[in-house]
Amino acid sequence: MVAELWKHRDGMADMATLSDENDPTTGGSDVGALPVVEPEAPPSQGVTWPVPPPEGYSAEDLDRIPDLPPHTELIDGSLVFVSPQKLFHMLVLRLFERRLDAVVPGHLRVRREMTVALGRRQRPEPDIMAIRSDAETGPDQTSYPPDAVVLAVEVVSPDSEERDRKRKPQLYAEAGIAHFWRIEEEAKKPVVYVYERDPATKVYVPTGIHRDRLKLGVPFDIDIDLTEIDRM
Repeated sequence: MVAELWKHRDGMADMATLSDENDPTTGGSDVGALPVVEPEAPPSQGVTWPVPPPEGYSAEDLDRIPDLPPHTELIDGSLVFVSPQKLFHMLVLRLFERRLDAVVPGHLRVRREMTVALGRRQRPEPDIMAIRSDAETGPDQTSYPPDAVVLAVEVVSPDSEERDRKRKPQLYAEAGIAHFWRIEEEAKKPVVYVYERDPATKVYVPTGIHRDRLKLGVPFDIDIDLTEIDRM
């Protein structure tokens, strides 16, 4: 008896599902199966990320891949995208670009946010560089060779700490760039860590930590009031 009752109920359910008369979605009786609602597909974000080749990207690929975000770097064959920068980062770049440009010797130029082609799988972008003027080939140039770079400067951001403190200085030193500065934020003011490359070991050695004032004789005479950032 119980089996017959369940069989009878199952038949009604089947009829309600298949019959327009009993389907609530067609205006019939509200007895029967509930309407089936198809799940909505997630909205498309309209973003297509480049798929890396098995051997990783090459330095030349940065000039070939369309629609890359500004300031994309290549480190160890992988693309590195830059997060939006804080006001501190922008002010430090502005301060150092202006002050270095005022004292740089005539055979050098100060450039910012240009890449350096260190090798087939390495093309980082220092925040600021001092480069030899004879290394510039024209307005369409997108990178410099490492032997053109006299000084590389990185301003550390929260998303770039590991790269700016470890990997990028290692790459710059291995490529022969003689001088490297790392600028950190301390109590909302810049602190400059200065390094010089040891030609025997081919690694950077620290030569000083500078607060309030950066005064150096290499790679050229430099005297920068670091507290000026408070008045910018």
